[in-house]
Amino acid sequence: MTVALFTLGGTISMAGRAAGSVGVVARLTGRDLTAAVPGLADLGEEIEIHDVEAMPSSSLTFAQVLEVVDAASRAVAAGARGVVVSQGTDSLEETAYLADLVWPHPEPFVVTGAMRNPTLAGPDGPANLLAAARVGRRDLGGLVVLDDEIHAARWVRKQHSTSTSTFGSRDVGALGQVIEGRVRVLVRPDRPAPLPWPDAGRLAARRVALHVVSLEDDGAQLDGLADTHDGLVVAGFGVGHVPATMAPRLGALAERIPVVLTSRTGGGSVLSHTYGAVGSEVDLLSRGLVNGGLLDPYKARVLLRLLVAAGADRAAIAEAFATRG
Repeated sequence: MTVALFTLGGTISMAGRAAGSVGVVARLTGRDLTAAVPGLADLGEEIEIHDVEAMPSSSLTFAQVLEVVDAASRAVAAGARGVVVSQGTDSLEETAYLADLVWPHPEPFVVTGAMRNPTLAGPDGPANLLAAARVGRRDLGGLVVLDDEIHAARWVRKQHSTSTSTFGSRDVGALGQVIEGRVRVLVRPDRPAPLPWPDAGRLAARRVALHVVSLEDDGAQLDGLADTHDGLVVAGFGVGHVPATMAPRLGALAERIPVVLTSRTGGGSVLSHTYGAVGSEVDLLSRGLVNGGLLDPYKARVLLRLLVAAGADRAAIAEAFATRG
């Protein structure tokens, strides 16, 4: 059996300093990475290495991630029993969810990385890569595996800037763990059907903004947004609230482009019928905003961009968020 490994750079592969550089920048290849993982050869599986152009994950684009997903799909069609992608952790929660939304196979698509680079004491990359390669459970879609925990791409978030245990799924917890080399999947969530593969040209032409609401925010910076963007995700207070002065602006925007309401808290759901003041969730939904449910703002933006690229109308967008949020 074969595991296809796609390497995209990131902390997991940063092993040295280039001339004149202060921080670590030099890249390890996939062969270097796998050679540094004790126990990987004992899995009894061939690791098929694909070194992709390396870059910080903060610079990745939708198109680049989808190119990797497409190549991974071809690897599975050719017989790989699963896919592992190693990359930087900055945008990992978003890239994994983007992959999950379009991944059509029962074979796993596992994303991993590291918080400590190989020049430091106790680098976590080798352990994370070994755990990711071990996860072969089918019908779970996109997964994130770090710190011996298995998370659904749909729910996982990076929750700390430096901790090796930074990734967690606040609302649902980990799906499973890797214990003494054994993969234990404890929860199997329902997985919605994958979205159609996006047209590259339409995706490149569609822009979706994200606005995080803050104290005394009147939304003035959103003026003209409908002329430059095709959608907006609002990260509101608490269960989906904004200052009263902001509500009319959001309603006017929702008449022109889809506006999705999420919570900036990182856990819990937007409500639909509890609070009724101006700027509350009841008020905003009555103005045409779409309820983002349990999806955090970053995941909601990924989903909304794929939907607007597919030409989905407001009813289809609302249905998609009701199903996936």
